[in-house]
Amino acid sequence: MLPVGATAPEFALPDATTGRLVRSADLLALGPLILTFFRGRWDPYCSTEQEVWRDLLPRVREAGALLVALSPQTVRQSDFMAQQHGIGYPLLQDANCAVAAQFGIAYTVSQAMQQYYRSILVNLPFINSGKNVMAPPDSSVWHLPLPATFVLDRNGTVRFAEAHADFRVRPEPEDVLAALP
Repeated sequence: MLPVGATAPEFALPDATTGRLVRSADLLALGPLILTFFRGRWDPYCSTEQEVWRDLLPRVREAGALLVALSPQTVRQSDFMAQQHGIGYPLLQDANCAVAAQFGIAYTVSQAMQQYYRSILVNLPFINSGKNVMAPPDSSVWHLPLPATFVLDRNGTVRFAEAHADFRVRPEPEDVLAALP
């Protein structure tokens, strides 16, 4: 995982609601940035976390910061999520977890977990790319990010970094907000 003090990689990803390309450099020019990586709207822990950030967005803005969420799910899935949960900040598509990999938090879903997800009707190949559920096990659609949160200062330096292999564990929002420069 990208540690505190490291320089975050730059990225440009599509926004689910506007379709526009969102560049991290443009966001950082406006102020500090909170990045939250989530697995997808199919995960109730991720949805709940995004709802918490939705409710805290006024505090983020009062601190002069911006907030974006990144997920491998398709733009359409993120658009559904934004509408369903009233998300007012950008939900960006990190296809194949390319940016998550640069932050050191991407992983390939094991074959056992792929079978489990199929058994509970979580169709990651479709959710993440529109592909069929029978996508080969080594396909890039079976990549997910660890749920993670980073705070970047205006220079792109990581001021807070937290990720957990246990998808149920998320950072305390107060700790994240306290890390804003």
